[in-house]
Amino acid sequence: MKEDRYITIALAKGRLAKKSMEMFEKIGITCREMDDEKTRKLIFTNEELKLKFFLSKANDVPTYVEYGAADIGIVGKDTILEEGRSLYEVIDLGFGKCRMCVCGPEAAREKLHNHEQIRVATKYPNIAKNYFNNKKHQTVEIIKLNGSIELAPIVGLSEVIVDIVETGSTLRENGLTVLEEVCPLSARMVVNRVSMKMENSRITDMINKLKQLV
Repeated sequence: MKEDRYITIALAKGRLAKKSMEMFEKIGITCREMDDEKTRKLIFTNEELKLKFFLSKANDVPTYVEYGAADIGIVGKDTILEEGRSLYEVIDLGFGKCRMCVCGPEAAREKLHNHEQIRVATKYPNIAKNYFNNKKHQTVEIIKLNGSIELAPIVGLSEVIVDIVETGSTLRENGLTVLEEVCPLSARMVVNRVSMKMENSRITDMINKLKQLV
């Protein structure tokens, strides 16, 4: 592998990117170009370390990594599960912790317990389908929504929702509660399968240093 090859890292925009860069700084990886919040640049480079960074929507990160446009990606476990891309998940970075849960009014608990046929509203149809079909073996109709998922059971669109829960305060304010936990979530580092083989020493070194922090 050529020494002058850059390793490209895709970061999910927002809090995850900020936390990722803080973590990279602890192992000596910086990118001063990213400090300028007004910049319109799309790709940020550290020439000395031969690294490139770019920010993208979270659900695009696994796609960039699978197809090799990025060697490495940092994104939430929810996105990895929902996108179902072919890549290596190498580290649980331990930040951005929350849970994917089945939520609804208390009255829906019995329907879940009795495996009744119900409607489930969610932004995460693949995660919901996998949970109900493969773990619970419960027949459900999944309704894909894009925002304010909590509204669905309130207006009668669905009996329950599958969504990310951090504090649960939005649920409580709307008379909903966590009924079942699907899985724990946090930020993960993923690596392209070919990059892992070809850039093994550089990427492995980075992974090992990050593992010491978590």
